[in-house]
Amino acid sequence: MRKTNVLNTKLANAISQIGHTQWLSIGDAGLPIRDDGRKIDLAVVRGLPTFIDVLEATLSEMKVQKVYLAQAIKTENPDQLQAIETLLDDNVEIVWVSHDELKAMTRDENNIATVRTGEVTPFSNIVLESDVDFTGTAIK
Repeated sequence: MRKTNVLNTKLANAISQIGHTQWLSIGDAGLPIRDDGRKIDLAVVRGLPTFIDVLEATLSEMKVQKVYLAQAIKTENPDQLQAIETLLDDNVEIVWVSHDELKAMTRDENNIATVRTGEVTPFSNIVLESDVDFTGTAIK
């Protein structure tokens, strides 16, 4: 059994495969996601799992340099925005885009996977841009 947090095989595999500057998206239950082999559906029932729980688990295993959020989250879901900001490292850049731009990013070829959660609050969607982590111990 894996020692790390993420047990879902598709999500763990996506995190393992992601390269520098590629994207991984996490969305609410309403985010339109093409089922083209890159969809990771974790939704069980309304509200389960939450967007924040999935984001926190993903960030525990993925080095992120930039995130993309829809501008509308600022006014339509400020509590979720605050929760997101709490989880991000201080050096992670936030890029604000329109909701339509964010949805288009999830369909872009640079996006290796989109995770669907059970979240039912508006604009609970994020695109994570991968960074490089050379802080680990190299094999000699």
